[in-house]
Amino acid sequence: MQAAPVRATAIPSFATALRAVESLLLSGGQRTARRNAWTSVLEDRRRARDRVEAQRVLDQTLAAPSLTTRP
Repeated sequence: MQAAPVRATAIPSFATALRAVESLLLSGGQRTARRNAWTSVLEDRRRARDRVEAQRVLDQTLAAPSLTTRP
């Protein structure tokens, strides 16, 4: 029985294939604009997560009984 041939090059990932198609279809400026827009989306999501976390901490702090006040 004969062994299957070994591939000399790795199969590109989906992201690599997408970048290749993008480079064929879009000019450099459009690619940069799209990537900048996506980076902004990711940064907005990160800031939103940070805001939610900060609000949660504030809510917990305000809900906890204060040790410095006396009845």
